[in-house]
Amino acid sequence: MDEFQTIIGLEVHVELFTDSKMFCSCSTKFGQQPNTQVCPVCLGLPGALPVVNEKAIELCIKTGIATNCKINHEFVFVRKSYFYPDLPKNFQISQYKDPVAVSGYIVVKGNKIGITRIHLEEDTGKLIHDERAGNWSYIDFNRSGIPLMEIVTQPEISSPDQAVDFLMELKRIISYIGVSDCIMEEGSLRCDANISVKRKADSKLGVKVEVKNLNSFRSVKRALAYEQQRMTDLLKSGQPIIQETRLWNESLQITEGMRTKEEAHDYRYFPEPDILPFKIDPEIIKKVSEEIGELPVVREQRFIQQYQLTEYDASLLTSEKSIADYFENVLVYYNKPKQVSNWIQTELLALLKENHCTATNCNLSPNFLAKIVKMVDQGIISNTVGKELLKESFLTGIDPENAVKERNLVQISGAEELEEIVEQTIKENQPAVNDYQSGKSQALGFLIGQIMRKTKNKANPQIVREILQKKLSEGGKE
Repeated sequence: MDEFQTIIGLEVHVELFTDSKMFCSCSTKFGQQPNTQVCPVCLGLPGALPVVNEKAIELCIKTGIATNCKINHEFVFVRKSYFYPDLPKNFQISQYKDPVAVSGYIVVKGNKIGITRIHLEEDTGKLIHDERAGNWSYIDFNRSGIPLMEIVTQPEISSPDQAVDFLMELKRIISYIGVSDCIMEEGSLRCDANISVKRKADSKLGVKVEVKNLNSFRSVKRALAYEQQRMTDLLKSGQPIIQETRLWNESLQITEGMRTKEEAHDYRYFPEPDILPFKIDPEIIKKVSEEIGELPVVREQRFIQQYQLTEYDASLLTSEKSIADYFENVLVYYNKPKQVSNWIQTELLALLKENHCTATNCNLSPNFLAKIVKMVDQGIISNTVGKELLKESFLTGIDPENAVKERNLVQISGAEELEEIVEQTIKENQPAVNDYQSGKSQALGFLIGQIMRKTKNKANPQIVREILQKKLSEGGKE
């Protein structure tokens, strides 16, 4: 594909962290019974008037600042007209030429990718198709009117991989500054992609195709890769590419034609008559800017320099603000960055994912983790006991230091006591001893495991290994 060039632009829809909808006071809580969070405004009933959610505007301004955009001090809402069953008014209140923010960028792996605009709009209802019930379609209007922020990129993305990298970095920024949780499974981060392919020798851009129904990073990558190949094959065979909207079929792993692609004039944009143009006080922009704090890319670099972490470790720890905050809070109690980083990555993150919680609301306080890491480092408890204590403290909130004292979990490091256990283990496992002495090195791990089992994981494994190797080299047989 060296003779072809791929050009991709993204339209990212982000559901905002607000308690109420964009133009009414209905709740935005996810997962409620269908059509229980609705009112005349979000149902589009005649005579109902919209009132703009101030919090949504502030969150949009915050995103614009965090993505290096220019914030417009004046912006307007418009009506975007189209007919679809989940849009009860037959128009969507959105923004077009005068949005909240314009002309920004984010840097992704050293490449600057431009952002054309960031604007606010209301979400539509949710269509549910049930073929088992006789080809019926249902509409849940709970989502109608949910505050959405749309981030439109410049057509500067050159591959499916780069598109995913952009989305991951954008998600990190947005969730980090508290604008949205960006949970794609719940629809709070959605993406449409515009893609075209042309021969590099051609000065004219290729025909653009929009791909919808991309509900995961994996779907974005696979759908764009499929469409890239499909369009390249059409060009090679001399067939025309049709400008259209296509859907990604996750089960078949293909894109399918949905409808011809609309142009901007098809939506008949005109100013929303029920909402006056907005003028933003510069003091509000200043206040919002001060709330942002340290952005993830800046914090990542600080972690590398201040704590001597690898780029991978720093990136992982700053992927979420709660994780980065937790890491630094642990260091207040035990300032060993590398050790703390290892325990967070190998043990804590897995438990957070498994139990669907965050570092800020789990039972394992930063002080408790610091105690566990310190006790392991100092040889007071074994690494295995440390892992068991971490899990127990995470689930129950028990103080690990008290648990060690009450249950006598202190690591056995005395050579004399361990020698007796080693000798007894050698006597009881002569076949394994013979295997080791005949060159089967894996037998040593088996013997160490037997000793750890005897001591309920309280033996110091390093000292056990040294004593065991010494005994076996001396003969090991009775």
